[in-house]
Amino acid sequence: MDFVMGSGGNSGDEQEASNSRIGKRTYHRHTTHQIQILEAFFKDCPHPDDNQRRQLGRELGLDPKQIKFWFQNKRTQTKVAQNEKADNSVLRAENERIQAENSAIRDALKNVICPSCGGPPCGEEERQLCLQNLHLDNARLKEEASKPIPHIDALMPIPGSTFGASLQPNFQNQAMGRANLDPDLGSGPLDNISLPFQFKGITDVEKTIMVETATNGMDELIRLLRIDEPLWNKCLTDGRYVINRDSYEKICIRASHFNSSSARFESSKDSRMVNMNAMQLIDTFLDSDKWVDIFPTIVTEARTIQVLEEGIPGNRSGCLQLVYEQMHILSPLVAPREYYFLRHCQQIEQGLWVMVDVSCDWPPQENISPSRCWRLPSGCMIQEMPNGCSNVTWVEHVEVDDKSQTHRLYRDLICSNSAYGAERWVVTLQRICERLSFSMDETLPTHELGGVINSPEGRKSIMKLGHRMVKNFCGILNMSSKLDFPQLSEVNNSGVRVAVRQNIQEGQPSGTVVSAATSLWLPLPTQNIFNFFKDPKMRVHWDTLSNGNPANEIAHISNGAHPGNYTSIIRPFVPTENNMLMLQESYIDVLGSMIVYAPIDIPSVNLAISGKDSSDIAILPSGFIISGDGRPDNNNGASTSSNSGSPAGSSAGGSLLTVALQILVSSSKEVNVESVATVNTLISSTVQRIKATLNCCNLD
Repeated sequence: MDFVMGSGGNSGDEQEASNSRIGKRTYHRHTTHQIQILEAFFKDCPHPDDNQRRQLGRELGLDPKQIKFWFQNKRTQTKVAQNEKADNSVLRAENERIQAENSAIRDALKNVICPSCGGPPCGEEERQLCLQNLHLDNARLKEEASKPIPHIDALMPIPGSTFGASLQPNFQNQAMGRANLDPDLGSGPLDNISLPFQFKGITDVEKTIMVETATNGMDELIRLLRIDEPLWNKCLTDGRYVINRDSYEKICIRASHFNSSSARFESSKDSRMVNMNAMQLIDTFLDSDKWVDIFPTIVTEARTIQVLEEGIPGNRSGCLQLVYEQMHILSPLVAPREYYFLRHCQQIEQGLWVMVDVSCDWPPQENISPSRCWRLPSGCMIQEMPNGCSNVTWVEHVEVDDKSQTHRLYRDLICSNSAYGAERWVVTLQRICERLSFSMDETLPTHELGGVINSPEGRKSIMKLGHRMVKNFCGILNMSSKLDFPQLSEVNNSGVRVAVRQNIQEGQPSGTVVSAATSLWLPLPTQNIFNFFKDPKMRVHWDTLSNGNPANEIAHISNGAHPGNYTSIIRPFVPTENNMLMLQESYIDVLGSMIVYAPIDIPSVNLAISGKDSSDIAILPSGFIISGDGRPDNNNGASTSSNSGSPAGSSAGGSLLTVALQILVSSSKEVNVESVATVNTLISSTVQRIKATLNCCNLD
């Protein structure tokens, strides 16, 4: 850790001139006494401030800049030593394990017996002959495998391509035990999704490039996770971390992926403690179905296209997948983002995993329009904690080509890194893990349940049904099948998006379903709007089914520490529908909130609260999404200030509200224009009643 500057034979003037060149990063050799003092001080305070450095300089006769450089290098050397020590420990343990396995194999070989007759092992001559025959069989099988096969399955590798042993894809048994990739079989990773191309496997050259891309992405992500300043800057307005572009480009030389003036970078970093152990998180993240299930408010669709590397059994280290993902904001006004990327998992030390997602130039077909979003090395570091929890640090770094400008309502929210940023991922993960923990709790808080649910199994079944309801609700909000009806002036002028679909999915009523959604800005804190919607007494102001009468909450299940997180069963006052109840989910975190509800008949409710499987119960959800508008606080009409427990952004200029309704209009496949007009009028009138109740009628 010595700094060398000049030789010991310098005169006093030469030494002084040499010391003055410290700003040019020349060096000085410290005495043993100076080093001892610096080492002792470093143990107590590795990050001295300016005053401490000046005091040390006076005591040791050194320039404060020399002190600063010494401490910088000492911290670097200490971190490198710690990393090397951790790596050595992992390698030593692995080496000992391999040696033990080799020793056990040697002992077993000494006592091997013939499996056919139970006799002694065969002689060396017989063993060599058997080995020779195996080599011949292996060569014959390789020759047969290299020949083109007529009528080859569309999802198998193209004829003539071969796969290295280390990257052998397993089409019969995927990483999470799924069936093969043929979508016609209906159970593989590509079911329920129509990829815009015919997947015919990945060539050796493509695979080599993908492995290199994933490896380089992993190296870059580890640097982004472990380095704070000067690589990351903390925003003064909201406290979020964003990448310093100048520092990043010095460390990671990378050209812009989009050659367009409308392209921009988005970056963010956040860390949270989540109530799930590290290995459970790893298994969940590497299963595309579980990935969608745990992030329904962020991910619309995700599919594992191909598993390139299974990874080490037990810890999944080395796993490499090619993945398709579609992300969304919960509003029909914002188009979803699509990515094709590589997901690579690596255990870098005991109890510490890193998962990187990095885009790749795929699919190569020329007729496929390229995605306007490019994921630079992003992902998370998962630190296993002794209490069964995990500390998750998340990095999001993308380049977006915004050729079609983002809708003005959501422009501030997206550009502030709130919409697709790291904070949204870790907050959502923290919330869903908390919800899972509550669902597994065997203790029944009877004072909350209203005496309706009297078993842990019933509680768990109702919460599972509520989660499926939220997931289905989030899935309709991209309005990808939007239809325009020129005959309806309301559709053209009100900003309402209408979609019609033929519903054949299990767990939803079959027939023609009309979905209508709209988003609007309200000059109110998000907490106020959330309180309005979750209050059963205020339901008469927006729910047509209430018929002007207050609803009655008959069951209440907490599914989080915040009092606003709960599942409830509500009885609306509908004289002609005595058999109908409402299942409702209230959800809130630091970034926003939602109220999702669906009508459900009493026999279905009884089935769920009895603890039986609720996956077949048909449910058609509607609801509300509430978030901050992403604007700084400008006091432009917010009626009240938020309290300390309110979501982030509630003290800003206002909130964004998305209203979405679904109605089963027919059991046939015909699209009835009058039914669509009725649904559109219903959502428009609902919005007007909400604005009137909240005293926001004068908004444009």
